[in-house]
Amino acid sequence: QDKGTKMTEFWLISAPGEKTCQQTWEKLHAATTKHNNLSTNSKFNIPDLKVGTLDVLVGLSDELAKLDAFVESVVKKVAQYMADVLEDSKDKVQENLLANGGNLFTFQKLWHSVKWQAKHEFSSSSLDVFPFLFKGVNQIDNDLKARASAYNNLKGNLQNLERKNAGSLLTRSLADIVKKEDFVLDSEYLVTLLVIVPKVNYNDWVKQYETLAEMVVPRSSNVLFEDQDSYLCNVTLFRKAVDDFKHKAREYKFMVRDFQYKEEEMKADKEEMNRLSTDKKKQFGPLVRWLKVNFSEAFIAWIHVKALRVFVESVLRYGLPVNFQAMLLQPNKKTMKKLREVLYDLYKHLDSSAAAIIDASMDIPGLNLSQQEYYPYVYYKIDCNLLEFK
Repeated sequence: QDKGTKMTEFWLISAPGEKTCQQTWEKLHAATTKHNNLSTNSKFNIPDLKVGTLDVLVGLSDELAKLDAFVESVVKKVAQYMADVLEDSKDKVQENLLANGGNLFTFQKLWHSVKWQAKHEFSSSSLDVFPFLFKGVNQIDNDLKARASAYNNLKGNLQNLERKNAGSLLTRSLADIVKKEDFVLDSEYLVTLLVIVPKVNYNDWVKQYETLAEMVVPRSSNVLFEDQDSYLCNVTLFRKAVDDFKHKAREYKFMVRDFQYKEEEMKADKEEMNRLSTDKKKQFGPLVRWLKVNFSEAFIAWIHVKALRVFVESVLRYGLPVNFQAMLLQPNKKTMKKLREVLYDLYKHLDSSAAAIIDASMDIPGLNLSQQEYYPYVYYKIDCNLLEFK
């Protein structure tokens, strides 16, 4: 299939085992492929977990719903921050958001590679997994806050300095523009001023500057720098004529900039900028690596939560002994509505009240599911579109 028809969402569903679970799988697969491939499907095998009492499962169902929302929010935060950090190369974001080294959109392969991860410190037969999942993802969330805050701080300081080095000639830093030889320094009588001259008035400046006040040194003005609209010029005159000169210059729209040539200060500014810029470069690589690793961790944890939800929900709905087949569907964009209909026809027998539910929006006691998300089969959506590009 071409990429255009691939959805960035997956449907994780389960249905009771018929004579065998294999048969349930074959029936679904046949039904969705019969109508020109409504979805790409794979089995989603979940290990046999120990089932507690019904009460425990109902409680667990609520806890897992909260955990699911939390883990999803962390996965999205890490993905979004990756996009923020990669700034100009947003197109590279997707190739950095991999889980277990696999692209999220080849999700079927992904689950097989994730499997039930032993490193989450739980035995595969226990439902006590989710405190571990929570702990791990909570840690990622906290670390992300700390790392993002440090990096953003650095980036903010650098941007402020860069802003100082841009903008109009009246306000911007001149550290990179003026040199020592542009000034008469350490003279008791003479001083060099910097004047912003609009380009349209430049001819006036050349004609007038020597006569704007007494005691202006002839031919002491040069253009040191230009931006779109103005020239930055220097001019040397006697100190006692400065006020007079400023006043007169203003009438001609020549702005004298309040500036003293202080080498130390300018050097410090430059060094600060270089330091911040180097720091940012130094932190960038490790930060991107951290985001990649922890995106994968959080995403894998998220899929474990989805697996647990499917398991708990299937047992609550289909009863004991545990006998259901979980399946992962990647719908095709254009035929989602048709896929829903096919699934409904396949599974409406599971739920005598399903027909009423589909049509009516009424509250069903004991089912705290939002109306539109209730189907006769167990259903969870996994939305892999994790980036909202601002």
